[in-house]
Amino acid sequence: MTISQPSAPPRLTRADGSPLRILVVDDEASLTDLLSMALRYEGWDVRSANGGQDALTTAREFKPDAMVLDVMMPDLDGLQVLSRLRQNNDDTPVLFLTAKDSVEDRVTGLTAGGDDYVTKPFSLEEVVARLRGLIRRSQISVSEAGDSRIVVGDLVLDEESYEVTRAGRSIELTATEFELLRFLMRNPRRVLSKAQILDRVWSYDFGGKSSVVEIYISYLRKKIDVGEEPMIHTVRGVGYVIKPTA
Repeated sequence: MTISQPSAPPRLTRADGSPLRILVVDDEASLTDLLSMALRYEGWDVRSANGGQDALTTAREFKPDAMVLDVMMPDLDGLQVLSRLRQNNDDTPVLFLTAKDSVEDRVTGLTAGGDDYVTKPFSLEEVVARLRGLIRRSQISVSEAGDSRIVVGDLVLDEESYEVTRAGRSIELTATEFELLRFLMRNPRRVLSKAQILDRVWSYDFGGKSSVVEIYISYLRKKIDVGEEPMIHTVRGVGYVIKPTA
């Protein structure tokens, strides 16, 4: 695995200009060294952990902006680590890294609360690209200029502050939920198929396994439509649409 050096894309930083913090977790020291080198080349502050327990301890101390997390580890596996993070209301975006390559494994990782998935063997460039996309979705990095608010009825999404409100009520979303809602809100009254959503939000499909879309739509409905007239609608056999209430 090598790092090519084409013309560099814009550097991503925290809102205050400081380097993004990335935690790399894998029980193979040679792999964490390679990944850390590639991510430091992006100008990011990188720390590594060699197992699940070490990852939880380091995450509490380091407070990373994103995490590269191996699934198969000898003490706590990646799914267990993620579960404990989410139980503690830690919404750090997670890129799963694993040798598993089946559709079911991908869906399991994502529905457990992960944000993306890379399988071994991989190129360092792919990991960096996926991580950059994940960070952009999470709105940790400095947002580029433009009108940052998207409004559909009484639902407002701010792309710069990563804030979502409905009728003035604040709504907390994960990075993937935010990206899914943004895609829907950028296309109000337009029915979007599951394939379109998979391609836009996750950048690849699941070989026809679309249950991940249904699961994330249900997550959004519980947060957006709870106690309100529904805005997110299912068009049976076609897809999903968001539209303002009457």
